Amino acid sequence: MKGRSCNQDQINLLQANLRYMLNPKAPLYQLADSIDWDYFEQEFSGYYIDFGRPAKPIRLMVSLLILKQLYSISDDEVVEAWTQNPYFQYFSGMDVFQWNFPCVSSDLTHFRNRVGAAGAEKIFKNSINIHGRNAREKEVVIDSTVMEKNITFPTDVKLYRKIIARCRKIAEDESISLRQSYLRVEKKLLLAQRFRNHPRNWKKARSAEKKLKTIAGRLLREIERKMTEQSRAENTPFLVRAEQVLSQKPSDQQKIYSLHESEVYCISKGKDQKRYEFGTKASNVLTKRVGIIVGAMNIHNQFDGHSLPVALEQTERLTKRRPKVAIVDRGYRGEKQIGTTEIAIPKAPGKRSTNYEKQKARQRIQRQAVIEPIIGHLKSDHRMLRNYLKGSIGDDINILLAAAAFNYKKRLRQLKSIFVSLGLWFKYRLNWIKGCLNTSQIVLAI
Repeated sequence: MKGRSCNQDQINLLQANLRYMLNPKAPLYQLADSIDWDYFEQEFSGYYIDFGRPAKPIRLMVSLLILKQLYSISDDEVVEAWTQNPYFQYFSGMDVFQWNFPCVSSDLTHFRNRVGAAGAEKIFKNSINIHGRNAREKEVVIDSTVMEKNITFPTDVKLYRKIIARCRKIAEDESISLRQSYLRVEKKLLLAQRFRNHPRNWKKARSAEKKLKTIAGRLLREIERKMTEQSRAENTPFLVRAEQVLSQKPSDQQKIYSLHESEVYCISKGKDQKRYEFGTKASNVLTKRVGIIVGAMNIHNQFDGHSLPVALEQTERLTKRRPKVAIVDRGYRGEKQIGTTEIAIPKAPGKRSTNYEKQKARQRIQRQAVIEPIIGHLKSDHRMLRNYLKGSIGDDINILLAAAAFNYKKRLRQLKSIFVSLGLWFKYRLNWIKGCLNTSQIVLAI
């Protein structure tokens, strides 16, 4: 059942109202008043039924998701910080200061699963609309980046160990008697993996790795023979992934790098400090002049040029305007025109090009570099460096919420700069008036 939000218009005479206690010039206060919260109430009301236990208010859950990405904190931390920060509570629609937790941290997980990637895109759309006409420019900049998944660096030995441990756990839960648990053997084989890159130890470590693979296959086949039909149906995803791990080769294309996150790709972006990254690829669309993110999506490690039609379609859907020019790097080579959008790729100038045309083309392509620091801010400030949400849906949600948090933070800085500039202007005018008064007093004294 849909929860009911607080009424901010009603004044409580017995308790101090947050609207009148807090500083109305604070950027978070101004951002709370500028967001159209009724939009979320209308869009998300379809995810609730008309009977049953009332859920948490929609504004509360949406605001907690925004604050979590805005300040780059976890679900537990945002719930704790909410009880200590009155501006967080005002942003969530509270009338008076609350001492209790707004919800359990797991409620945020349930809410994300409830609204899915479509709901996260609605939050992202609101973050675009809050900037008005600045988000509807004719030219945009597009680039892709890697969002790593929260998994350990994958190796064959680690995967074999996880298969062995999971087989033992299934045997214990199903009361299956194993011929041999291989506890002592596994310990000795793992000791042989130490310093495996040393020339003297490589042969021994390689032999131990093959034995671990053999043990994992034995335990997997044994529990498959002895488990019941119901247990086999419940553990089918694990059994399929484990068999694929044991059968895959280094030259295979669709390899599994994690048992609990099967949709993880090995991506190489040519970085010196990190040759391989394990996660998914994200596409970002940025306005050329103001720098507002108007498109963000998970492109599942496909070629950058093939993701352009979908990225432009999302930008048109969110901003109600089709970009005329999309500025990209050479990784998007291929198409020069997609629909009515021109694809601008760096290229050598023509022999008959004038100096003016060369200068304009150079300025347009140089503007493409502006998206690189913004991608860095998305990763370092808004939780896109490492994704902690589960599954491919978690990848979609995290990318959209990170882009929305960047737009909201940009609006926060704009509000802060507006009040700072107004304060400096009033301070200048006040000093000017004081100077005029002092000068008039001197003239009268003479």
